[in-house]
Amino acid sequence: MQLGEQPDLWGLLGYFAASASVVGLMLLASFLIGELRDRPGEQTDEGGAPPTGSAEAPVSARFYLIAMLFLVFDVEAAFILAWTVAVRELGWLGLASIAVFIGVLVAAWFYLWRIGALDWGTTAVLAERRRAVRARVLRAKPETEVTGEVVVEPGR
Repeated sequence: MQLGEQPDLWGLLGYFAASASVVGLMLLASFLIGELRDRPGEQTDEGGAPPTGSAEAPVSARFYLIAMLFLVFDVEAAFILAWTVAVRELGWLGLASIAVFIGVLVAAWFYLWRIGALDWGTTAVLAERRRAVRARVLRAKPETEVTGEVVVEPGR
């Protein structure tokens, strides 16, 4: 293209017209072929399962903890990926620094595993119940009851 010439925009305009036509045809086909779901008593569902409970039900804080941990470890994975791109230029100092970085990641993972932050299923619930029962038993003083010559102690 030389100075003073206008670029040929017909190809770009044709592309936009074709895109708009495809979108319009898809919307029209969806409107004509699709089912109407305005029948009374029929509710929408998610993934083929009917909804249960209220949408305003509280969500456990463990869910948010797992989500934050996933985000943190995901961002750290992005840092490791960036290191792999520049590994040759970084040399031995770069290798030592990524080894320390991964060591801190592994230590944090073991710490989170140890405190139970990664358990949010039935094992965490059962462990919490066991701790509560143990605390209750330790706080309660065993009362002895004498019936005849047999001593009965509750909790044993």
